[in-house]
Amino acid sequence: MAVGVFDSGLGGLTVLDAVARRLPEVPFVYFGDNAHAPYGTRDAEDVYHLTTEAVTRLFDSGCDLVILACNTASAAALRRMQESWIPEGKRVLGVFVPLIEALTERQWGDNSPPREVAVKHVALFATPATVASRAFQRELAFRAIGVDVEAQPCGGLVDAIEAGDEMLAEALVRSHVEALKRRMPHPQAAILGCTHYPLMEHAFQQALGSQVKVYSQADLVAESLADYLVRHPDMLGSGTQRMFLTTGDPTIVSDKASQFLHRRIEFRAA
Repeated sequence: MAVGVFDSGLGGLTVLDAVARRLPEVPFVYFGDNAHAPYGTRDAEDVYHLTTEAVTRLFDSGCDLVILACNTASAAALRRMQESWIPEGKRVLGVFVPLIEALTERQWGDNSPPREVAVKHVALFATPATVASRAFQRELAFRAIGVDVEAQPCGGLVDAIEAGDEMLAEALVRSHVEALKRRMPHPQAAILGCTHYPLMEHAFQQALGSQVKVYSQADLVAESLADYLVRHPDMLGSGTQRMFLTTGDPTIVSDKASQFLHRRIEFRAA
C-alpha cells in the first residue's frame, strides 16, 4: 500500500512530512535525485528524462501512485508523462493543482468551467524552469478567469536553502520580492511554487506584508492526497516498507535531511 513521493532534492521532504502526518497508516517511499539537483535550472527535456527514471524506480518499489513533490518536474514533465508515458494501472500526480484549487476556492476534483474568483492579482515565486514552463498559469486558466499572475524566478534560493545558509536565503527572498513588487506593487496572494520555499515562508510573508495571503503546498497536497485515496483506494500500491532513496551520497543526504526535518532520517542508495 505504498505511495511514492519524488523530488529532485530535499524540498519534497516538506510534502512528505505533511502527507505522513495526514496518512500515518500509509508507508511512503521517498526518492530524492540529489545527484542531479537542482532541477530548476535544467531544460525541460532533461527534467523529463530524470523524472521518468526516478518514477520508474518508485514503481519498482511497489508504488502505484507517485506524487511529484517537485514543482519543476510537475511543470516541465507531468503533462507529457500523463499523455504518453505512464503505464496502465499507475498514476502520477503533481503539486500545482491542490494550490490552484485552494486559491480559486474549489473543492478537490471540481472540473467545472473556469469562473471569476475573488483574487485578481497573484504573485508566483518559483524556480526559473517552473516560471519558464508557464504550467501554473495554464492550470489556473482551466479553473479561473480574469486573474493576473506575475511570476518571479527565484534563482539561487534552492541552493541557499539546501546549503543551510539562512542569511543568504533570507536576503534572496527579500531581493526576489522587491523585484516582483516593481512589476506588481499590490499582489493579493502569493504562491510559493517550490517545495523548498515553505522553509522560508516567514521571510516571504514578512517581505510581502501581512495583507498578502501566502499559499504553500505541503498541507494542501496532504489533504488533496487523502481525498484522492478515498476516491481511488485501488491506487495504494503493493509496497509495505517506508524507505528513503537517493541518487546522491546516502550519508551526506541523510545528514542534510535530518537537519531539514529536525529528526534523524536514513537514506539508502537508489
